[in-house]
Amino acid sequence: MTKDWIRGRVRAVSLTAGAAATVLAVAVVALTPSAGAAADLMVQAEAYAAQSGAVVEPTVDTGGGAAVGYLARGDWLRYDGVDLGAAGTMSVSLRVASAVGGSGAVELRTASLTGPVLARFTITATGGWQAWATQTVNLTSHPAGVQQVYAVMVNTGSGADFVNLNWLSFGTGSTGGGTGWVNVDPVRWNAQLAAFRAMTMAPAPANAVRVPEFNATCTYSHSYKDDPIVFPGLPGASHMHSFFGNRSTNAASTLDSLRANTTTTCTPAPADLSAYWVPTLYHRGVAVEPKGVVVYYGSRLADPSQTVPFPLGFEMIAGSASRQVPTPAGAVNQFYCVGGTTGGEIGRSADGNWPICSPGGTLMFQLVFPDCWDGVHLDSPDHKSHVAFTPNGTCPSGFPVAIPSVSFVIAYPAVGSADGFTLASGMASSMHGGFVNVWDNDALGHRVKNCIVQSAKCNSAGQF
Repeated sequence: MTKDWIRGRVRAVSLTAGAAATVLAVAVVALTPSAGAAADLMVQAEAYAAQSGAVVEPTVDTGGGAAVGYLARGDWLRYDGVDLGAAGTMSVSLRVASAVGGSGAVELRTASLTGPVLARFTITATGGWQAWATQTVNLTSHPAGVQQVYAVMVNTGSGADFVNLNWLSFGTGSTGGGTGWVNVDPVRWNAQLAAFRAMTMAPAPANAVRVPEFNATCTYSHSYKDDPIVFPGLPGASHMHSFFGNRSTNAASTLDSLRANTTTTCTPAPADLSAYWVPTLYHRGVAVEPKGVVVYYGSRLADPSQTVPFPLGFEMIAGSASRQVPTPAGAVNQFYCVGGTTGGEIGRSADGNWPICSPGGTLMFQLVFPDCWDGVHLDSPDHKSHVAFTPNGTCPSGFPVAIPSVSFVIAYPAVGSADGFTLASGMASSMHGGFVNVWDNDALGHRVKNCIVQSAKCNSAGQF
Protein backbone atom coordinates (compact mmCIF):
# COMPACT_ATOMS: atom_id res chain seq x y z
CA MET A 1 0.00 0.00 0.00
CA THR A 2 1.60 3.26 -1.08
CA LYS A 3 1.38 6.60 0.61
CA ASP A 4 -0.34 8.12 -2.46
CA TRP A 5 -3.03 5.42 -2.32
CA ILE A 6 -3.65 6.21 1.34
CA ARG A 7 -3.92 9.92 0.56
CA GLY A 8 -6.32 9.29 -2.28
CA ARG A 9 -8.69 7.40 0.01
CA VAL A 10 -9.07 10.26 2.50
CA ARG A 11 -9.05 13.47 0.47
CA ALA A 12 -11.96 15.89 0.87
CA VAL A 13 -13.49 14.06 3.81
CA SER A 14 -16.02 16.05 5.83
CA LEU A 15 -17.72 15.14 9.10
CA THR A 16 -21.39 15.67 9.60
CA ALA A 17 -22.31 18.63 11.80
CA GLY A 18 -23.24 16.32 14.68
CA ALA A 19 -20.05 14.29 14.41
CA ALA A 20 -17.92 17.41 14.24
CA ALA A 21 -19.54 18.77 17.37
CA THR A 22 -18.90 15.51 19.15
CA VAL A 23 -15.21 15.45 18.22
CA LEU A 24 -14.65 19.08 19.21
CA ALA A 25 -16.44 18.60 22.51
CA VAL A 26 -13.72 16.26 23.69
CA ALA A 27 -10.76 17.65 21.77
CA VAL A 28 -10.82 21.34 22.68
CA VAL A 29 -9.48 21.65 26.19
CA ALA A 30 -9.65 24.81 28.27
CA LEU A 31 -6.45 24.85 30.26
CA THR A 32 -6.18 26.60 33.59
CA PRO A 33 -5.17 30.26 33.17
CA SER A 34 -2.36 31.87 35.04
CA ALA A 35 -3.35 34.75 37.32
CA GLY A 36 -4.86 37.65 35.42
CA ALA A 37 -4.86 35.89 32.05
CA ALA A 38 -7.50 34.20 29.97
CA ALA A 39 -7.41 30.45 29.47
CA ASP A 40 -5.62 28.72 26.60
CA LEU A 41 -7.45 26.54 24.15
CA MET A 42 -5.62 23.45 23.00
CA VAL A 43 -7.06 21.85 19.87
CA GLN A 44 -5.93 18.37 18.89
CA ALA A 45 -5.03 18.27 15.19
CA GLU A 46 -7.27 15.25 14.55
CA ALA A 47 -10.32 17.13 15.91
CA TYR A 48 -11.07 18.78 12.56
CA ALA A 49 -14.63 19.36 11.36
CA ALA A 50 -13.55 18.94 7.74
CA GLN A 51 -10.31 18.29 5.88
CA SER A 52 -8.61 17.62 2.60
CA GLY A 53 -5.55 15.39 2.32
CA ALA A 54 -5.07 14.38 5.95
CA VAL A 55 -4.36 10.98 7.51
CA VAL A 56 -4.89 10.41 11.24
CA GLU A 57 -2.16 8.21 12.68
CA PRO A 58 -0.68 7.26 16.07
CA THR A 59 2.10 9.43 17.45
CA VAL A 60 5.03 8.78 19.77
CA ASP A 61 4.91 12.39 20.92
CA THR A 62 4.75 12.97 24.69
CA GLY A 63 1.34 11.82 25.89
CA GLY A 64 0.71 9.52 22.94
CA GLY A 65 -2.61 9.64 21.11
CA ALA A 66 -3.05 10.60 17.48
CA ALA A 67 -1.65 13.17 15.08
CA VAL A 68 -2.42 14.23 11.51
CA GLY A 69 0.15 13.33 8.88
CA TYR A 70 0.86 13.16 5.13
CA LEU A 71 0.19 16.88 4.73
CA ALA A 72 1.32 18.53 1.50
CA ARG A 73 0.74 21.72 -0.49
CA GLY A 74 -2.97 22.48 -0.81
CA ASP A 75 -4.11 20.22 2.03
CA TRP A 76 -6.19 21.81 4.79
CA LEU A 77 -7.95 21.18 8.09
CA ARG A 78 -10.95 23.12 9.43
CA TYR A 79 -11.68 23.64 13.14
CA ASP A 80 -15.05 24.98 14.23
CA GLY A 81 -15.94 26.79 17.43
CA VAL A 82 -12.44 28.05 18.30
CA ASP A 83 -12.87 30.83 20.86
CA LEU A 84 -10.09 33.38 20.40
CA GLY A 85 -11.38 35.52 23.27
CA ALA A 86 -11.24 39.30 23.29
CA ALA A 87 -9.25 41.33 20.79
CA GLY A 88 -5.70 42.11 21.87
CA THR A 89 -2.39 40.34 22.22
CA MET A 90 -2.28 36.60 21.67
CA SER A 91 0.11 33.71 21.10
CA VAL A 92 -0.54 30.77 18.80
CA SER A 93 1.47 27.55 19.03
CA LEU A 94 1.69 24.63 16.62
CA ARG A 95 3.17 21.21 17.42
CA VAL A 96 4.89 19.94 14.27
CA ALA A 97 7.21 17.24 12.96
CA SER A 98 8.99 17.12 9.63
CA ALA A 99 11.65 14.92 8.10
CA VAL A 100 12.21 17.27 5.16
CA GLY A 101 11.52 20.92 6.01
CA GLY A 102 12.12 22.90 2.86
CA SER A 103 9.97 25.78 1.64
CA GLY A 104 6.68 24.72 3.25
CA ALA A 105 4.57 26.58 5.79
CA VAL A 106 1.31 26.17 7.68
CA GLU A 107 -1.00 29.18 7.55
CA LEU A 108 -3.82 29.51 10.06
CA ARG A 109 -6.66 31.46 8.46
CA THR A 110 -10.03 32.54 9.84
CA ALA A 111 -13.49 32.35 8.22
CA SER A 112 -12.42 30.54 5.01
CA LEU A 113 -9.56 28.89 3.16
CA THR A 114 -8.68 32.28 1.71
CA GLY A 115 -9.62 34.34 4.78
CA PRO A 116 -7.29 36.57 6.80
CA VAL A 117 -4.06 34.95 7.95
CA LEU A 118 -4.06 34.58 11.73
CA ALA A 119 -0.54 33.12 11.98
CA ARG A 120 2.08 31.61 9.69
CA PHE A 121 4.54 28.87 10.68
CA THR A 122 7.53 28.16 8.47
CA ILE A 123 8.34 24.46 8.64
CA THR A 124 11.94 23.34 9.04
CA ALA A 125 13.23 19.80 9.45
CA THR A 126 12.80 18.59 13.04
CA GLY A 127 14.69 15.32 12.60
CA GLY A 128 11.90 12.99 11.51
CA TRP A 129 8.17 12.49 11.09
CA GLN A 130 7.85 11.71 14.81
CA ALA A 131 10.46 14.22 16.07
CA TRP A 132 8.15 16.85 17.50
CA ALA A 133 8.83 20.53 18.10
CA THR A 134 6.63 23.44 19.12
CA GLN A 135 6.54 26.72 17.19
CA THR A 136 4.98 29.81 18.76
CA VAL A 137 3.91 33.07 17.10
CA ASN A 138 2.99 36.15 19.18
CA LEU A 139 0.28 38.40 17.72
CA THR A 140 -0.53 42.00 18.55
CA SER A 141 -4.05 41.76 17.11
CA HIS A 142 -6.48 39.04 16.06
CA PRO A 143 -10.20 38.48 15.39
CA ALA A 144 -12.24 38.22 18.58
CA GLY A 145 -14.74 35.59 19.68
CA VAL A 146 -15.64 32.19 18.26
CA GLN A 147 -14.07 31.55 14.85
CA GLN A 148 -13.66 28.94 12.17
CA VAL A 149 -9.93 28.34 11.87
CA TYR A 150 -8.35 26.72 8.82
CA ALA A 151 -4.87 25.19 8.84
CA VAL A 152 -3.73 25.51 5.22
CA MET A 153 -0.57 23.85 3.89
CA VAL A 154 1.42 26.05 1.51
CA ASN A 155 4.67 25.24 -0.27
CA THR A 156 6.51 27.20 -2.94
CA GLY A 157 8.66 24.18 -3.75
CA SER A 158 7.81 20.50 -3.81
CA GLY A 159 4.26 19.20 -3.76
CA ALA A 160 5.28 16.26 -1.57
CA ASP A 161 4.29 15.71 2.05
CA PHE A 162 6.23 18.08 4.30
CA VAL A 163 4.67 18.22 7.78
CA ASN A 164 2.77 16.33 10.51
CA LEU A 165 0.62 18.17 13.08
CA ASN A 166 -0.18 17.10 16.66
CA TRP A 167 -2.00 20.09 18.18
CA LEU A 168 -2.71 23.82 18.05
CA SER A 169 -2.80 26.09 21.10
CA PHE A 170 -4.34 29.56 21.33
CA GLY A 171 -3.20 31.64 24.30
CA THR A 172 -4.69 35.06 25.01
CA GLY A 173 -3.71 37.98 27.17
CA SER A 174 -0.12 36.87 27.72
CA THR A 175 3.44 37.79 26.86
CA GLY A 176 6.58 35.80 26.24
CA GLY A 177 5.02 32.72 24.68
CA GLY A 178 1.39 32.61 25.76
CA THR A 179 -0.59 31.48 28.78
CA GLY A 180 0.76 28.09 29.76
CA TRP A 181 4.12 28.71 28.11
CA VAL A 182 6.49 29.89 30.84
CA ASN A 183 9.82 31.12 29.56
CA VAL A 184 13.04 30.54 31.47
CA ASP A 185 14.78 33.75 32.53
CA PRO A 186 17.79 33.70 30.16
CA VAL A 187 19.97 35.83 32.45
CA ARG A 188 19.43 33.60 35.48
CA TRP A 189 19.68 30.42 33.44
CA ASN A 190 22.93 31.45 31.80
CA ALA A 191 24.33 32.40 35.22
CA GLN A 192 23.28 29.00 36.62
CA LEU A 193 24.89 27.23 33.66
CA ALA A 194 28.08 29.25 34.01
CA ALA A 195 28.32 28.37 37.70
CA PHE A 196 27.72 24.70 36.88
CA ARG A 197 30.41 24.67 34.17
CA ALA A 198 32.87 26.26 36.59
CA MET A 199 32.32 23.68 39.33
CA THR A 200 35.27 21.43 40.11
CA MET A 201 34.40 17.77 39.78
CA ALA A 202 35.08 15.56 42.80
CA PRO A 203 36.85 12.51 41.31
CA ALA A 204 35.03 9.25 41.97
CA PRO A 205 37.00 6.57 43.84
CA ALA A 206 38.34 3.59 41.96
CA ASN A 207 35.65 1.31 43.41
CA ALA A 208 32.75 3.60 42.49
CA VAL A 209 29.77 1.96 40.79
CA ARG A 210 29.80 3.41 37.29
CA VAL A 211 26.11 4.28 37.05
CA PRO A 212 25.14 7.93 36.43
CA GLU A 213 22.80 8.48 39.36
CA PHE A 214 21.99 10.24 42.62
CA ASN A 215 18.73 10.30 44.57
CA ALA A 216 16.47 11.88 47.15
CA THR A 217 14.83 9.53 49.65
CA CYS A 218 11.36 10.64 50.65
CA THR A 219 8.33 9.71 52.73
CA TYR A 220 4.66 10.58 52.37
CA SER A 221 3.71 14.10 53.49
CA HIS A 222 0.03 14.91 52.91
CA SER A 223 -2.94 14.56 50.55
CA TYR A 224 -5.10 17.18 48.84
CA LYS A 225 -7.41 17.34 45.86
CA ASP A 226 -4.91 19.80 44.41
CA ASP A 227 -2.51 19.91 41.47
CA PRO A 228 -0.29 23.02 41.50
CA ILE A 229 0.82 22.44 37.90
CA VAL A 230 -2.46 21.53 36.16
CA PHE A 231 -4.83 23.49 38.43
CA PRO A 232 -2.76 26.31 39.97
CA GLY A 233 -4.69 28.47 42.41
CA LEU A 234 -7.73 26.17 42.34
CA PRO A 235 -7.94 24.15 45.58
CA GLY A 236 -10.07 21.03 45.29
CA ALA A 237 -10.16 21.14 41.48
CA SER A 238 -8.27 17.86 41.03
CA HIS A 239 -8.68 14.28 42.14
CA MET A 240 -6.83 13.33 45.33
CA HIS A 241 -3.04 13.45 45.16
CA SER A 242 -0.47 12.10 47.62
CA PHE A 243 2.38 14.59 48.08
CA PHE A 244 5.94 13.97 49.19
CA GLY A 245 8.82 16.37 49.46
CA ASN A 246 7.97 19.97 50.30
CA ARG A 247 5.40 19.93 53.12
CA SER A 248 3.73 23.15 52.00
CA THR A 249 2.73 21.99 48.50
CA ASN A 250 -0.87 22.80 47.57
CA ALA A 251 -2.85 24.45 44.79
CA ALA A 252 -1.53 27.89 45.73
CA SER A 253 2.14 26.87 45.68
CA THR A 254 4.60 29.02 43.76
CA LEU A 255 8.36 28.84 43.45
CA ASP A 256 8.67 31.56 46.08
CA SER A 257 6.32 29.84 48.54
CA LEU A 258 8.08 26.49 48.13
CA ARG A 259 11.49 28.09 48.65
CA ALA A 260 10.22 29.90 51.74
CA ASN A 261 9.11 26.63 53.34
CA THR A 262 12.20 24.70 54.43
CA THR A 263 10.41 21.59 55.75
CA THR A 264 10.42 18.55 53.51
CA THR A 265 9.97 14.80 53.78
CA CYS A 266 12.95 14.20 51.50
CA THR A 267 16.64 13.78 52.22
CA PRO A 268 18.76 15.78 51.58
CA ALA A 269 17.14 18.67 53.40
CA PRO A 270 17.10 21.58 52.95
CA ALA A 271 19.07 21.10 49.71
CA ASP A 272 16.00 19.60 48.01
CA LEU A 273 12.76 21.49 48.66
CA SER A 274 11.14 20.20 45.46
CA ALA A 275 7.47 19.26 45.22
CA TYR A 276 6.53 15.75 44.09
CA TRP A 277 3.12 14.06 43.84
CA VAL A 278 1.12 11.13 42.41
CA PRO A 279 -2.59 10.20 42.49
CA THR A 280 -3.68 8.54 45.72
CA LEU A 281 -3.94 4.74 45.68
CA TYR A 282 -7.03 3.07 47.22
CA HIS A 283 -7.79 -0.49 48.31
CA ARG A 284 -11.44 -1.21 49.05
CA GLY A 285 -12.02 2.53 49.33
CA VAL A 286 -9.26 3.14 51.89
CA ALA A 287 -6.26 5.27 50.94
CA VAL A 288 -2.94 3.44 50.80
CA GLU A 289 -0.18 6.01 51.16
CA PRO A 290 3.43 5.33 50.12
CA LYS A 291 5.68 3.98 52.85
CA GLY A 292 8.66 5.31 50.97
CA VAL A 293 9.68 6.92 47.69
CA VAL A 294 13.10 7.16 46.13
CA VAL A 295 13.39 9.92 43.53
CA TYR A 296 16.23 8.90 41.24
CA TYR A 297 18.08 11.44 39.12
CA GLY A 298 20.08 9.67 36.41
CA SER A 299 20.77 9.53 32.70
CA ARG A 300 19.62 7.33 29.85
CA LEU A 301 21.91 9.08 27.36
CA ALA A 302 24.70 7.32 25.54
CA ASP A 303 26.89 10.20 26.79
CA PRO A 304 25.74 11.27 30.28
CA SER A 305 28.42 13.97 30.38
CA GLN A 306 26.11 16.19 28.30
CA THR A 307 23.64 16.46 31.21
CA VAL A 308 23.02 19.82 32.90
CA PRO A 309 20.90 20.66 35.98
CA PHE A 310 17.28 21.77 35.83
CA PRO A 311 16.69 25.51 36.01
CA LEU A 312 15.09 26.63 39.25
CA GLY A 313 11.28 26.50 38.97
CA PHE A 314 11.30 23.94 36.15
CA GLU A 315 8.19 21.77 36.19
CA MET A 316 6.70 18.85 34.27
CA ILE A 317 4.31 15.95 34.54
CA ALA A 318 4.68 12.32 33.47
CA GLY A 319 1.95 9.84 32.64
CA SER A 320 -1.66 10.69 31.87
CA ALA A 321 -4.64 10.83 34.22
CA SER A 322 -6.92 10.35 31.21
CA ARG A 323 -5.33 7.06 30.14
CA GLN A 324 -7.85 4.38 31.09
CA VAL A 325 -6.85 1.07 29.46
CA PRO A 326 -6.45 -2.45 30.87
CA THR A 327 -3.06 -3.43 32.30
CA PRO A 328 -2.93 -7.24 32.20
CA ALA A 329 0.22 -9.10 33.16
CA GLY A 330 3.07 -8.05 30.89
CA ALA A 331 1.68 -4.60 30.07
CA VAL A 332 4.08 -1.67 29.90
CA ASN A 333 4.47 0.59 32.98
CA GLN A 334 2.92 -1.84 35.44
CA PHE A 335 2.59 -1.92 39.18
CA TYR A 336 4.73 -4.81 40.41
CA CYS A 337 5.60 -6.74 43.58
CA VAL A 338 8.80 -7.28 45.54
CA GLY A 339 9.65 -9.37 48.61
CA GLY A 340 7.24 -11.40 50.71
CA THR A 341 7.23 -14.97 51.91
CA THR A 342 7.46 -16.48 48.45
CA GLY A 343 8.70 -13.40 46.59
CA GLY A 344 7.03 -11.23 44.00
CA GLU A 345 3.61 -11.58 42.40
CA ILE A 346 1.47 -14.60 43.22
CA GLY A 347 -1.65 -13.74 41.22
CA ARG A 348 -3.77 -11.06 39.59
CA SER A 349 -6.92 -9.21 40.61
CA ALA A 350 -10.23 -10.45 39.19
CA ASP A 351 -10.08 -7.83 36.42
CA GLY A 352 -6.46 -8.78 35.65
CA ASN A 353 -5.23 -5.20 36.00
CA TRP A 354 -3.46 -5.39 39.37
CA PRO A 355 -0.87 -7.75 40.84
CA ILE A 356 -1.45 -9.65 44.09
CA CYS A 357 1.80 -9.72 46.06
CA SER A 358 3.18 -12.48 48.23
CA PRO A 359 2.24 -12.15 51.95
CA GLY A 360 4.59 -9.63 53.52
CA GLY A 361 5.46 -8.23 50.10
CA THR A 362 5.37 -4.67 48.80
CA LEU A 363 3.45 -3.16 45.88
CA MET A 364 5.72 -0.97 43.74
CA PHE A 365 5.58 1.45 40.83
CA GLN A 366 8.27 3.29 38.86
CA LEU A 367 7.22 6.50 37.11
CA VAL A 368 9.73 7.84 34.57
CA PHE A 369 9.82 11.47 33.40
CA PRO A 370 11.16 12.94 30.14
CA ASP A 371 14.90 13.70 30.07
CA CYS A 372 15.34 16.18 27.20
CA TRP A 373 14.30 19.85 27.31
CA ASP A 374 13.69 22.54 24.70
CA GLY A 375 15.96 24.92 26.64
CA VAL A 376 13.39 27.71 26.46
CA HIS A 377 10.34 26.97 28.61
CA LEU A 378 9.96 26.14 32.29
CA ASP A 379 6.46 24.84 31.51
CA SER A 380 4.10 24.40 28.56
CA PRO A 381 0.29 24.38 28.09
CA ASP A 382 0.03 20.59 28.50
CA HIS A 383 3.02 20.50 30.91
CA LYS A 384 4.76 18.03 28.59
CA SER A 385 5.46 19.82 25.31
CA HIS A 386 8.64 21.54 26.56
CA VAL A 387 10.24 18.14 27.23
CA ALA A 388 10.73 14.82 25.44
CA PHE A 389 12.06 11.33 26.08
CA THR A 390 15.37 10.41 24.52
CA PRO A 391 14.42 7.85 21.85
CA ASN A 392 17.85 6.36 21.14
CA GLY A 393 20.39 7.66 23.63
CA THR A 394 20.52 11.20 22.23
CA CYS A 395 18.12 14.10 22.67
CA PRO A 396 15.87 14.71 19.65
CA SER A 397 15.92 17.83 17.54
CA GLY A 398 13.87 20.54 19.20
CA PHE A 399 14.87 19.30 22.68
CA PRO A 400 18.64 19.71 22.66
CA VAL A 401 19.23 20.11 26.41
CA ALA A 402 19.88 16.88 28.33
CA ILE A 403 18.41 17.10 31.85
CA PRO A 404 18.54 14.47 34.61
CA SER A 405 16.22 11.52 34.04
CA VAL A 406 13.83 11.68 37.00
CA SER A 407 11.96 8.60 38.17
CA PHE A 408 9.80 7.96 41.21
CA VAL A 409 10.21 4.47 42.69
CA ILE A 410 7.23 4.19 45.02
CA ALA A 411 6.72 1.50 47.66
CA TYR A 412 3.21 0.87 49.04
CA PRO A 413 2.54 -1.10 52.26
CA ALA A 414 0.00 -3.35 50.57
CA VAL A 415 -0.22 -6.72 48.86
CA GLY A 416 -3.68 -6.44 47.27
CA SER A 417 -6.49 -8.90 46.73
CA ALA A 418 -8.87 -10.13 44.06
CA ASP A 419 -10.69 -6.81 44.48
CA GLY A 420 -7.66 -4.99 43.10
CA PHE A 421 -6.78 -1.37 43.70
CA THR A 422 -7.95 1.92 42.24
CA LEU A 423 -6.19 5.22 41.75
CA ALA A 424 -7.87 8.55 42.46
CA SER A 425 -7.53 9.08 38.71
CA GLY A 426 -9.04 5.69 37.80
CA MET A 427 -7.36 2.61 36.37
CA ALA A 428 -3.74 1.57 36.93
CA SER A 429 -2.87 2.95 33.49
CA SER A 430 -3.74 6.48 34.69
CA MET A 431 -0.73 6.61 37.03
CA HIS A 432 0.99 9.98 36.66
CA GLY A 433 3.00 12.44 38.67
CA GLY A 434 4.18 16.02 38.99
CA PHE A 435 7.59 17.55 39.72
CA VAL A 436 8.58 21.14 40.51
CA ASN A 437 12.33 21.69 40.86
CA VAL A 438 13.18 23.56 44.06
CA TRP A 439 16.68 22.17 44.57
CA ASP A 440 19.37 24.53 45.77
CA ASN A 441 21.29 25.36 42.58
CA ASP A 442 24.70 24.64 44.11
CA ALA A 443 23.65 21.32 45.66
CA LEU A 444 21.97 20.15 42.45
CA GLY A 445 24.85 21.31 40.26
CA HIS A 446 27.49 19.42 42.24
CA ARG A 447 25.43 16.22 42.15
CA VAL A 448 24.91 16.46 38.39
CA LYS A 449 28.62 17.17 37.89
CA ASN A 450 29.98 14.51 40.27
CA CYS A 451 27.43 11.73 39.87
CA ILE A 452 25.86 11.99 36.42
CA VAL A 453 28.50 13.70 34.27
CA GLN A 454 31.24 11.29 35.40
CA SER A 455 28.89 8.28 35.68
CA ALA A 456 29.33 7.48 39.36
CA LYS A 457 26.53 6.19 41.59
CA CYS A 458 25.86 8.54 44.55
CA ASN A 459 23.61 8.34 47.59
CA SER A 460 21.10 10.89 48.91
CA ALA A 461 23.94 12.93 50.42
CA GLY A 462 25.58 13.19 47.01
CA GLN A 463 28.45 10.99 48.15
CA PHE A 464 29.96 8.02 46.30
